[in-house]
Amino acid sequence: MTTYPVPVTDRRDRAHRDARDRRRKPLARLFLGEREDARWLRPAFWALLAVTAVVYLWDLSISGYANSFYAAAVQAGTKSWEAFFFGSLDSSNFITVDKPPASLWVMVLSAWLLGFSSFSLLLPQALMAVGSVALVWGTVRRTLARLGTTTANVGALLAGFVVAATPAAALMFRFDNPDALLVLLMTAGAYCTVRALPRGSWRWIALAGVALGFAFLTKMLQGLLVLPAFGLVYLFAARTTWGRRVVGLGIAAVSLVVSAGWWVVAVWLWPAESRPYIGGSTNNTVLDLVFGYNGLGRIFGGSGNGGGGGMGGGTAGGSFGGATGLTRLFSSEMGLEISWLLPAALIALVLGLVVVGRRHLADPARAGLVLWGGWLLVTALVFSYMSGTIHPYYTVALAPAIAGLVGTGGALLWHARARLTGRLGLAGMIGSSAFWGWCLLNENPSWLPWLRWVVLAGGLLSAVAIVVGSVPSLRKLVTVGVLAGTLFGLTGTTAYALATTTVAHSGSIPSVGPSGSSAGGTGQGGFPGGAGGPGGSTAGSDDAASGEGSQQGPGGTPPGGTSGEAPEGTTGEAPDGTTGEPPALPDGTGSGTEEGSDDATSEDGSGTSLQAGGGGEGASTSSELEALLQATDTTWSAAVNGSQSAAQLELDTDTAVMAIGGWSSDPTPTLAQFEAYVADGEIGYYISSGNGGGMGGGSSTASEIQEWVAANYESTTVGGSTVYDLSDPK
Repeated sequence: MTTYPVPVTDRRDRAHRDARDRRRKPLARLFLGEREDARWLRPAFWALLAVTAVVYLWDLSISGYANSFYAAAVQAGTKSWEAFFFGSLDSSNFITVDKPPASLWVMVLSAWLLGFSSFSLLLPQALMAVGSVALVWGTVRRTLARLGTTTANVGALLAGFVVAATPAAALMFRFDNPDALLVLLMTAGAYCTVRALPRGSWRWIALAGVALGFAFLTKMLQGLLVLPAFGLVYLFAARTTWGRRVVGLGIAAVSLVVSAGWWVVAVWLWPAESRPYIGGSTNNTVLDLVFGYNGLGRIFGGSGNGGGGGMGGGTAGGSFGGATGLTRLFSSEMGLEISWLLPAALIALVLGLVVVGRRHLADPARAGLVLWGGWLLVTALVFSYMSGTIHPYYTVALAPAIAGLVGTGGALLWHARARLTGRLGLAGMIGSSAFWGWCLLNENPSWLPWLRWVVLAGGLLSAVAIVVGSVPSLRKLVTVGVLAGTLFGLTGTTAYALATTTVAHSGSIPSVGPSGSSAGGTGQGGFPGGAGGPGGSTAGSDDAASGEGSQQGPGGTPPGGTSGEAPEGTTGEAPDGTTGEPPALPDGTGSGTEEGSDDATSEDGSGTSLQAGGGGEGASTSSELEALLQATDTTWSAAVNGSQSAAQLELDTDTAVMAIGGWSSDPTPTLAQFEAYVADGEIGYYISSGNGGGMGGGSSTASEIQEWVAANYESTTVGGSTVYDLSDPK
């Protein structure tokens, strides 16, 4: 019988069918991976997510309402659709928060489902940590696929772990600031960009644009710092023609503009007289907020942002960024939050590009390095040199980039360990992580004093073992050194991140580390041994007496018992322009109770009892004042200078409170407008906050209103607070 060879086309079809038949069903593949994968790889991924969820969700309510400014806006959003849409601070829609509302939308949805509480407020943030870890894992795994399944998965697991073990992430993914959603959306954009590369998919790159558009609606221009890296990677690494790449980028640009601009246009079209004032703006427009206070003002100073001596001189301690320059990210509180593996990431970027050599521009590993490296370099340079307001926790935006470089670069160098470049690169990553971890742990010498020496000794010995492994007969030392070095290199950042999750954080400027840690420094920048850097002089602790509490509170002189924290958007300079120590309170006491003390935070996230003034960050309302405001039936139960004061009153009384001057001395309301509100019976009481000046509500308008109220209404003392009944003129 005559037989003939199977046609080539049939052989290809048969091979394709065989490969398809070998694949597991989608659900099994999701939990177990492919049949060819090592059995432990996919379960290890799920274990990483489970551990991240447990650590970030454990005792989540320890921080109460965390930042009362955003918590009050979430509470308002649960009561009013208009407050939900605009991101209003109060349910009667007088003024919005000074950021777009995307992060508030997520928290309000959680509060709708579970009821408004500390847990429902912070639950989305913790889940965003899990999502960010998963997206970093998926992005890195795809870019390393050509190195083999095991190497790609191990590199991805390492990257995901680094995200979870970053102290800045441990802080902000358990806090109600917008940064958690910002990081999740930027990471989603990175994942979508990588998914678009194999076939030049315009759909995936369009989704990347959508992710960045909503990142803009989370924290405006900061969400677009990754845009150059994403665009560059797609333009040069997408496997399609140049024309289709350009078209894909055009579609992505349109997607970004539409997803970011629809809310801006809606607010612009909404009549100003029937919507809340846009907090943070000077002319009640979102565009002023975009390019002013939350845009160019952050970079160059001005527009309600600090700058000059206040930022460069560093009188505000850890609350601000310290002196501008390349060392800023390594100094003071910024170093403790983000720089643990930054040297290793930079080594991974440089030597990783050397290892990939002259591979095709579309090589996935090269694309991964460029994507994460571009993200890191652009964002780090902006953070290092911006002259406006910057707080250390902003650096959480660097966590995925550092993790991606450590995972991608580390896997590439491991794959090239037979070459001297690969071994030296691995040794450099491990040795630098151990040394810099020792420097950062030395910032807190009383906390686990043995840990820094274990990290240093173990890491350096591991690096030496890798170098010695260049001798052919000792090649096994390379594997031992890499495994041990990875353990020691990650110990410092992991320990500090875990310590951060055990401490209650509140106010507008939280910091990392264990309770009572000497975080912050003088803010003057520098490396260990220099002022403000790890190992240098410090100016406080993780409590209210640190940089967190070094500023005058909103509404003028801080009322007794309040924390007096500096709101975002202020210069950070101490009142006398010389020191960053907390100002004395009117009664001659210090700046209030220390964060983390037994009475600093109540079960519901309020704080110490307010003795005078109109409330403030970290201070709760007296029971007498609370009962008074709850008995009102006016549009606003009270008016007070500053958003922080108003926010705390709202949380404690569950009523709408008018924040005169907003967060950063916004020009609203005018005296004439306030008089009209009073004449119409829309405001129940005015609560004095001292002198009408200071942070948030510190405009001349606030002073004029306070003088007018004092001249026309009798004052009374309610629970230690000076209150004017606006329904009973003199």
